[in-house]
Amino acid sequence: MTTPGLVSVIMAAYNSRPYIGAAIESVLAQQYSNLELLVIDDGSTDGTDQEVGRFLGDHRVRYLAQANAGQTAAKNTGIRHSRGEFVAFCDADDVWLRHKLIAQIPPFAHRERLGVVYSRTSLMDAAGCHLPSDPGDEPPRPSGRVTAQLFRVNFVPFGTAVVRRRCLDDLGAFDERYRMGIDWELWLRLSLEYDFLFIDDETAMYRVWPGQMSTNWVGRYDHAFRIMEAFLARHPGALAAEDVRGAWAHSYTQRARQRGAISQEYGPALADVARALRLQPTSLFAWKTLPAVVLAAAGVRRL
Repeated sequence: MTTPGLVSVIMAAYNSRPYIGAAIESVLAQQYSNLELLVIDDGSTDGTDQEVGRFLGDHRVRYLAQANAGQTAAKNTGIRHSRGEFVAFCDADDVWLRHKLIAQIPPFAHRERLGVVYSRTSLMDAAGCHLPSDPGDEPPRPSGRVTAQLFRVNFVPFGTAVVRRRCLDDLGAFDERYRMGIDWELWLRLSLEYDFLFIDDETAMYRVWPGQMSTNWVGRYDHAFRIMEAFLARHPGALAAEDVRGAWAHSYTQRARQRGAISQEYGPALADVARALRLQPTSLFAWKTLPAVVLAAAGVRRL
């Protein structure tokens, strides 16, 4: 049974002992007190359960252990066991700022078609120290019906999103065919039926450390392309042809930059730029990337 006003916070954990304590503390310190925290231990072997055990005296914390099945299944386990009218996510290596929920829950009150409220995030290192970021690198953060913009780039920082529970009941939770990009795939589905709202405020901190899954850029792009293809196959009329071409061009260009900067795969990088320009000859991003890849291949400068 769904409890009105209750926020169910889903925290999937796998060998997260070094960081999960800080993540749990940040959720329990929320100024919005009507919450439950579901920690799903996805087969950890490093004593994560002992670290979580320190918090089980708080009635808001529920601990669920399962055999290792991956982050997608773990998050869905949390959703199935949750009771809240709203669902939010805090990864076990990230932290929330104290005002996050009091800033994000009120907008839902009088907007029946509002499905997701999201905001900005900042970066921190493995030790929890703030990392500088370039505001120019951030994508636009639109509100309303956002499918076209979202298909081009996932602009919703996962740890900031609060979702109306009814959206998940209507359209389903995370697609367990995917290991990466699962939030983007979910946002795309929800965006077809519900509005998104951006709150221009920093509400969470994302930890950057060597062992995290997001450093696997090859897998990330493989999954992204699969998600794009599947979305278009299921919803052929959802996007204008121009938006589809622009999104593919953007994705190929982004992968080209990763190939050149990280793996020094300059030939495949140039092939990706060529694909992008065939799809969208006016892409300024692709035209800027082309000489950058050439100069990097010649050893003149880094991409």
